[in-house]
Amino acid sequence: MALRGPKVWLWRWRRNPLKRRADRVEAWVVLGVWTLTVVVGVLAGLSVSRSVEDGLARERVEWRPVEARLAEKAPGRAAEIDDASRAEHVWAQARWAAADGSSHSGQVRVLAGSAAGTPITVWTDREGLQVTRPVTESQARVRAVLIGGAAGFLTAVLPLAAGRATRRHLERRRIDQWDAEWARFGPMWGRTTG
Repeated sequence: MALRGPKVWLWRWRRNPLKRRADRVEAWVVLGVWTLTVVVGVLAGLSVSRSVEDGLARERVEWRPVEARLAEKAPGRAAEIDDASRAEHVWAQARWAAADGSSHSGQVRVLAGSAAGTPITVWTDREGLQVTRPVTESQARVRAVLIGGAAGFLTAVLPLAAGRATRRHLERRRIDQWDAEWARFGPMWGRTTG
């Protein structure tokens, strides 16, 4: 186990007569990488979050509920349970008219055994195509924060990976320089085996 002294903060920036040019370059690389990581991550996260929230707000404005009618009797038997949330739901074909008067149809979830012609509420977009119910403002905010946070984190990984590769390259150069210096000055310090 290696013995380590107390952790010295900002050791890369302290004056030291043994500090080489490579050490100063590495200090600037580390500072630049962390700055770039924070800035890129935050900007990417905020822009993606704003974009998601704007898109979901647009859906809330453009998507409208429309009354549809079942085209056929829903499969299954009608439940004799008063609680509709526990009753069996099945897929059935429904038809509705869009705002422009065009006729549309699609599959909807209804209670088993529902009669043909039963009114059902479906959500449609501008063209009258069936869509899901738009999310509420609070749901949109949560979704935007989660997606923006993930995008910011994943974007911030890029400068970190580039900085890691740069530091690995600097470390290889530093080891090669030490080897060259040792080959030149090592024999002057004493007897070599060989």
